[in-house]
Amino acid sequence: QVQLVETGGRLVQAGGSLRLSCAASGHTSSLDTMAWFRQAPEKEREFVAAIRWSGGPTYYADSAKGRFTVSRDENTLYLQMNNLKREDTAVYYCAARIYFSFYDVGRPSSFNSWGQGTQVTVSS
Repeated sequence: QVQLVETGGRLVQAGGSLRLSCAASGHTSSLDTMAWFRQAPEKEREFVAAIRWSGGPTYYADSAKGRFTVSRDENTLYLQMNNLKREDTAVYYCAARIYFSFYDVGRPSSFNSWGQGTQVTVSS
């Protein structure tokens, strides 16, 4: 079992930056892939970025490319978000799984461990 706890979400102005953190605990040695997803009100949960637990490579949604950076340091996953836009407003979730597959890295149902989420609100 792996426990995930996200922190760092808050209200930020458009164009600003924010770094989210996800602390992993428990059986982290079994992890292969960790990811960030987000869910805006009345929308489906969508993929943002992912990274292998062992270190690169990284994967990004088109909406995140060039603005977001996913990284990992020991048992913490990070999401650095720059040039934030109003459409980035959502609850951001950290997720983890024990296998690697490029083909379904963006599918929420392929991840079996989730955090409780952290709210990011971008104001204009």
